[in-house]
Amino acid sequence: MTSAPVTDWPLRLLLVALVLGVIALVLFAMLRGWRARGRRQASIPEPPAIPEGLAIREGEAPGSSLIPGVYLGSVRSGDWLDRIVAHGLGTRSRVELSMHSEGLAVERLGARQFFIPSSDLRDARRDRGIAGKAFEKDAVVVITWSLGEELIDTGIRPDRAEDAQALIDGIHGLLHTGGSDTTRPSPPGMEPGL
Repeated sequence: MTSAPVTDWPLRLLLVALVLGVIALVLFAMLRGWRARGRRQASIPEPPAIPEGLAIREGEAPGSSLIPGVYLGSVRSGDWLDRIVAHGLGTRSRVELSMHSEGLAVERLGARQFFIPSSDLRDARRDRGIAGKAFEKDAVVVITWSLGEELIDTGIRPDRAEDAQALIDGIHGLLHTGGSDTTRPSPPGMEPGL
């Protein structure tokens, strides 16, 4: 059994070029939208860098632990679809978190690393998803923190389920041991412990 020969090559090539053009146009529109969102969020301050000598690596500091996982993104608090792309906060990446009395070090592979000071931490909880990504129930740890005047929710999906509760307990420990800045009030409804 033989197939019929293709007799209309120009039409075929035109259709292939048309499909490739539509794909390129969609990708261009997505890139343009991402950049426009970044410009609209230019007023969001840059998160602090990890202080010198604070970043730990496995095996360097006895008793310290890194929590590996996936950084899912950051959004304006309360709106899990309003992704923040300024300063690379919207880039999904592998992450290792380390807890210190000074705050939380967010070490990302292939993306900007940053630090959340204890005084800026507001809450931590389990949720289903963030930044337009949904998972099974309680699979995502959502860390609420302030960045300048903005209240941010950052989503982390730890590799091990037991690390999720350890991360939440560690952040709550920082909140209840005076890590939260009492000179700067939390936005209404977001006071630590609520």
